Amino acid sequence: MIVALAGVLVVVAAAIAALRPRKPLARLHFLTVVTSLGAPLVGLGVIIANGWSLTTAGVALITVLLVATGPVLSAASGRLIERLDE
Repeated sequence: MIVALAGVLVVVAAAIAALRPRKPLARLHFLTVVTSLGAPLVGLGVIIANGWSLTTAGVALITVLLVATGPVLSAASGRLIERLDE
């Protein structure tokens, strides 16, 4: 439960911090914190709380996919933002 709470706190802190920057590219940096640290902590907390089951396998798969694709999506979004700002 503490692991999931830590993940939620990371996500909430990143969301609040993302309100401050005015440019979308600067806000994108806070999304990376959520996908690389917050989501895995929440996923791990849910896995620990539920024990081993089919639901746990689904949560683990979603967490792994989010961690694997989060940085790629952030980089692609950043390139698109830069291209649109030109």
